[in-house]
Amino acid sequence: MKMKLMMAVPCGLLLAAIPLAASAAGPALPGYGADLSQTTVSGISSGGFMAAQLATAYSSLVKGVGVIAAGPYDCASTYPGQSPLQNAVTTCMSPFSAAVGPSAAVSWRSAQRRAQEGTIDPVANLARQRVYVFSGASDATVRTIVVDQVAEYYRLAGVPQDAILYRRNEAGHAIITAREQDAACAETRAPYINNCGFSQSAELLTHLSGTRSRPAATGPLTGIIIKFDQREFIKGSRSSMDEAGYAYVPRECQDNACVVHVAFHGCQQGASQLGERFYMGTGYNEYADANRMIVLYPQVRPSGGIPPNPKGCWDFWGYSGEDQHRPDFQTRSAPQMAAVVAMLQRLGQPRAAAAAAAP
Repeated sequence: MKMKLMMAVPCGLLLAAIPLAASAAGPALPGYGADLSQTTVSGISSGGFMAAQLATAYSSLVKGVGVIAAGPYDCASTYPGQSPLQNAVTTCMSPFSAAVGPSAAVSWRSAQRRAQEGTIDPVANLARQRVYVFSGASDATVRTIVVDQVAEYYRLAGVPQDAILYRRNEAGHAIITAREQDAACAETRAPYINNCGFSQSAELLTHLSGTRSRPAATGPLTGIIIKFDQREFIKGSRSSMDEAGYAYVPRECQDNACVVHVAFHGCQQGASQLGERFYMGTGYNEYADANRMIVLYPQVRPSGGIPPNPKGCWDFWGYSGEDQHRPDFQTRSAPQMAAVVAMLQRLGQPRAAAAAAAP
């Protein structure tokens, strides 16, 4: 190896201390005695679909969800006459009109049915979630008529109107920052991180946190980035998850119980393609520093064979299931969601207990 891997380093030393080779998995994820009772999730594009899925499938765990440029729960099952993949790339992205787009009512019925079957958590939990939704008018990748159904889905689930924040502006397909070095607001191009003059992650987390929220930190970050081995959490051979994942742990969370937020990158935004750009450049860590919050950044990588995932997208149409005739991407048994929940459970373990249990 060219460089010694480190489990945790100050953020200012990240580039010098941790090489970003996808094959270098890192050590086991430690426990931090985290408070999982206020867990929230968010994501952009395929990560937004994943956040929507996890928030419904594991609604007993998730207290708030942010869906950026993505559609509602189980969108890829909208039209049974089409395969989940066909739904995903047409219905759930850029349909010709709302009439052939996703339906919040169909998604809600799917959630109710799966809850009755016991493959997801009870849907009654959804009514207590706080919800952030975002769509850009210049986004031709996932059109606003698709994103509209996320807000409607949560209205059907009984979420109070004041708990749903639906933000729209002129943005392209991207997560939004206020950093001059990022792409212009209305553009849609890699790395899909656009400067629209505000920190979307801070706006999102402020809404999901409610009265507990403090303004994001403006000075140097105090915490550390943990690079950890995701492989112990992955079941099956088709997950397309990377060997390494990341977490940001503020200084106050290294000795105190903190809440956790899961931030899902979008297609072509994983560390194997962007390095640290997503997990260090989208503003989540600045908010976390001021609000005693650990941010978990699970990772997916591109796969050109089996499973077919050439752009490194999270699975919202079924490529990760071992039984391709019975898709389970929207249930608790979905390999990617189950892995992320196992990571959360590890963060919630006492520090000493987690260290002793790690392989």
